[in-house]
Amino acid sequence: MVEHGDIRVVHRGGSKINYRQPVITNDSRLLLCASGHSVKVFSTSTEECVHDLRGHSDLVTGVLLRPSNHLQAYSCSLDGTVRLWDFTDGILIKTYEIGYSIYSIHTSAFHKGVVFIVTSTLSDKRSESFQLVAVRLPQSGDQVVKAQELSAVISDVSSNPAAIVFGRGGEYVASANGLHLDVFFFKKAKTYRFFLKKDNKKGGKNTFMCVAAHPKDDCIATGHEDGKIRLWRNFNHKKEYTYSTMHWHSNAVSCMCFTPEGTNLLSGGVESVLVLWRYSDVSQRDFLPRLGSAITHVGVSPDGALFSTSHSDNKINLIQGFKVSAVIQGLVTGESVETDLMVDPRSKSLVLNGKPGHLQFYSLQRDKLLYNLDIVQQEHIHQLGLQQFKVVKVASDASGSWMATVEERKPNAAELELNLKLWAFDEQTQSFVLNTTVSAPHESRITAMCFCPAAASQTPTLISASADGHFKAWQLPPSAPAEDGGPSWSCDFVGSYRGLVPQCCCFSADGSLLALSFQEVVTVWSPASWELLTTLSQPPKAIRNLCFGRLSCSKYLLGTTEDHLLCCWNLLTCSLEWSTSMDISLLLSDPLTENIAAFCCHAGATDLFVFKPSEPRPVFSQKAVCSGKVTHAVFAPREEMLESCEESSQWLNRSQLYLLTECMDLMTFSTKAEEDKLMASSKQLVMDDSVAMTPFYLLLGRHQKGGGGDAVSGGSLERPPPPPPPQGSGAVRELLRTPPHVLPSTAFLCSIFVKSLLVSVGDVSEESKHAEEEMESEKEEEDSDGEMHSSASRPGHGSHGPSAEPAAPALTKAQLRELRRVKKLDHSWLSGLLRC
Repeated sequence: MVEHGDIRVVHRGGSKINYRQPVITNDSRLLLCASGHSVKVFSTSTEECVHDLRGHSDLVTGVLLRPSNHLQAYSCSLDGTVRLWDFTDGILIKTYEIGYSIYSIHTSAFHKGVVFIVTSTLSDKRSESFQLVAVRLPQSGDQVVKAQELSAVISDVSSNPAAIVFGRGGEYVASANGLHLDVFFFKKAKTYRFFLKKDNKKGGKNTFMCVAAHPKDDCIATGHEDGKIRLWRNFNHKKEYTYSTMHWHSNAVSCMCFTPEGTNLLSGGVESVLVLWRYSDVSQRDFLPRLGSAITHVGVSPDGALFSTSHSDNKINLIQGFKVSAVIQGLVTGESVETDLMVDPRSKSLVLNGKPGHLQFYSLQRDKLLYNLDIVQQEHIHQLGLQQFKVVKVASDASGSWMATVEERKPNAAELELNLKLWAFDEQTQSFVLNTTVSAPHESRITAMCFCPAAASQTPTLISASADGHFKAWQLPPSAPAEDGGPSWSCDFVGSYRGLVPQCCCFSADGSLLALSFQEVVTVWSPASWELLTTLSQPPKAIRNLCFGRLSCSKYLLGTTEDHLLCCWNLLTCSLEWSTSMDISLLLSDPLTENIAAFCCHAGATDLFVFKPSEPRPVFSQKAVCSGKVTHAVFAPREEMLESCEESSQWLNRSQLYLLTECMDLMTFSTKAEEDKLMASSKQLVMDDSVAMTPFYLLLGRHQKGGGGDAVSGGSLERPPPPPPPQGSGAVRELLRTPPHVLPSTAFLCSIFVKSLLVSVGDVSEESKHAEEEMESEKEEEDSDGEMHSSASRPGHGSHGPSAEPAAPALTKAQLRELRRVKKLDHSWLSGLLRC
């Protein structure tokens, strides 16, 4: 998190949830997974994020349950710490400082108080060689503890956690790396190493990819690059080991896992098929196909009832009964985002290309995928090296009624295949329906595309610019015969400028001007007549970005060049208003205000400048917003306008700026007051006032709300104020708020509580005396109640008339007696216990 005054950069989602294998809790109700710098806890039934465990300052590289307490979990990170969490309440319990970047973490029930981590060679932190290290976690009451007892177990291991596994409850650990398999036995303190040749006689590649250990038998399963699975036995004798081979996968086996009882073996790869092998008879297999994308991780719940598969499209499938029961979908991020970021005007969701051939609509408020739109409408074939259609451009009109997409494919040694598709929004299905498909709209790839922000009464217009040196205007005719399927888009105009290649295009806010950049020349056109109005000269470098000013700054046109210049033209005078030297990677305008956002890359980080074209001083600036280069950002309108009085944060009142980093993290800018408000609302506990008035309720001192007295049946006499809560009610409340799994045992608490209730023999006479006093006081109260009732029933005596306060329900005699009894209980044992 980066702070600058009242504005901070906060994480809004988008991190990978498929980076490491997720962990399912013992009751199969929750799923934990590493996600960027945090650990996310999902509900397996509702698919919603329950907790977001934040505390690490770098990438989280592993999550697993604590063997001695199934309600707690460990997480490790590249920041060199191991953190212990109470994931049910979202509480950080303890932080262990290791001092070295941690790439994965492992535990075993055989080694209590010890975790095994994979880190680089201790003598050289930047080394590419890794080793498995045992770390004894110190027992201390401090929140932050430094671990000092580290001992190396196996050297030359893989940083991939799928290549390390503990067998038979922790009696041995197996590590696969490259072409060798290491097995270390803790009792013998001895390591056996087994080698395979790089290629076998049939051309298969024997490189180890993953490893799994049978929970009961001495059997290790290894997955290989050629798709084979080997079952190793007798590996406790280096010269007598044997292995058998199974083969189904056509490509590398990326993950494997045994079920808790060891009856089945699960495997997955790029085929997006989960294979279940019978351990007793490996010739019997079950398949769960068409899971959507390549499988990267597979896991099993401790009871074996629930499977989980992580996929390359940032998705986790939950499988029950060998059928997909739930899908947890994150922001789909491939190797790169081909399309620019776009906000859907209707759903206010973020639109960008997701899994192959699709567009994803991602909710910015809920950090959840809404739905996928199939653009290519072809089955994606999971085969390495196969060129398939991909979505590279997307644009939407101002109302969200029309959307345009561009898909392309370039086979090896063949011409580029290009399709332009126009989609109409269907009110009945609440989704987009294909209206027009234009095959080969240009002779070369499309470099830019945008809709004209015209009024609803005008003809919808789409502009596409191509590397073939032309730009085309596509329009929708007003009407068409119903038997022809309704109106469809067609080309209305083709333009060019001196054979130069157009790079950028944009419309003014009212749609009366179209700006097109042809390398180093900016041209301005009239969409009404397609007449070239003027050209704006430039230094001899190509234009990279173009955008019009908004509202009071609509007379300005801004652009950036490849020689690191930011230029601003005045369209009224057709002259250069001002220019400055800045290496801007991205320039975009806020559609609701006059503000312009410019991202500038400097010294390996990205700086942000927000300014108005008419003012020389920036509205807001911040250094090192994120590491790397920002190439995708968008302004999203707010649902409710903020009322910020600070000058530096007023640019966030109507719109919110989102950016996508190189690590595919979705970040946004927010004010401190806004974040504090969200934090306070999330921690607010709403009490139910309709709870019955029981002794337990009275014990907490909640039997009356408000401080005013209560009138009885409109009479002049009022009830005395309620007695103060018992002295020990604070201790009781603290006891109830404390998580039960961190309290002493129930037997220990019960014995103390029972002893506090015991009365000595010498106090029996005092107890009887107190009982007689209580009976006399109750009798007096009954007499006084009768007098009050009789006086209230007489008209005109002690009545306040219409101004009297409404009567509140009085406590019954039984409730009063119970209250007096509870007050006399001794709760000092709870206070003493909590102070300990």
